[in-house]
Amino acid sequence: MTRFIVYITLFFATAIFAQENKFTTEEVSVNPILNGTLYKPENLTKKTKLVIIIAGSGIPDRNGNMPGMETNSYKYLAESLVKNGNAVYAYDKRSIAELKAGNAEENSNFDDFIKDAKDIIAYFKAKKQYSKIIIAGHSEGSLVGMVASKGNADAYISLAGMGRPFDEIVLEQIGKQAPFLKEETKNNFELLKKGQTFELKTAALSPIFRKSVQPYLISVLKYDPKVEIKKLEIPILIINGTKDIQIPESDAKLLHDANPKSELVIIENMNHLFKEIKGDTAENMESYNKPELPIMPELSQKVNSFLSKL
Repeated sequence: MTRFIVYITLFFATAIFAQENKFTTEEVSVNPILNGTLYKPENLTKKTKLVIIIAGSGIPDRNGNMPGMETNSYKYLAESLVKNGNAVYAYDKRSIAELKAGNAEENSNFDDFIKDAKDIIAYFKAKKQYSKIIIAGHSEGSLVGMVASKGNADAYISLAGMGRPFDEIVLEQIGKQAPFLKEETKNNFELLKKGQTFELKTAALSPIFRKSVQPYLISVLKYDPKVEIKKLEIPILIINGTKDIQIPESDAKLLHDANPKSELVIIENMNHLFKEIKGDTAENMESYNKPELPIMPELSQKVNSFLSKL
């Protein structure tokens, strides 16, 4: 009898595992600089929804990885959503293709990322294969998706998204880490907001204000997330974690206050990369290069629940 129970348990465990993993992936190029992976559930129907994941700052690929940072965060999120019957498209930022082509950093523009997101939405809309198209933007990608969603997407999800203009977040971080540089940082941003580039005086600020990135900063400083999210009249889900050392949970609350019809979810012990952190800052930083760490199941549950109600 005991052996029979073991066999039955193994049978159902295997069956459930097989059901959860029934999906396919394929390479989809929207255009020469936008390449990604399309995750499709096996039971694809006319009611299937498509989630488009928009990456954060830097040059992350479709899986959420870039030189010096291996996380697989987007890959794990995509897999958790497709196993619940949703299609997902995760793509490499245009920065990857441009880097390979030898394009200079000074040509980068925030509005190009918004156009990319709109082009991807239009590409899949033209296919007429999905009942709804949902944008899920992470970190800086939250703002990209916020702007691109207006008039184009059926719903919007902010994952660890900024609730303030870029300069306010950087000034806060500088104030904590290098307060003696805060005044110079503020003055630099004031010039950029006027559309002016400048010669950097302090080398320590070059990661933020190097000459080649100043045109990009000018383009992103035009946007205030609180203003942009107010423009959305579609279902909105805002998620952040209590262990996010890049974008605090207070930013998520600012977004929610700006559009009170949104759903706000704060996940205990989740960091910026959707990983569970029980310890200190050192553990948090180490997670930025541990691709084997899974994302928190609460994130998948909240997103899947939101999608099921659309």
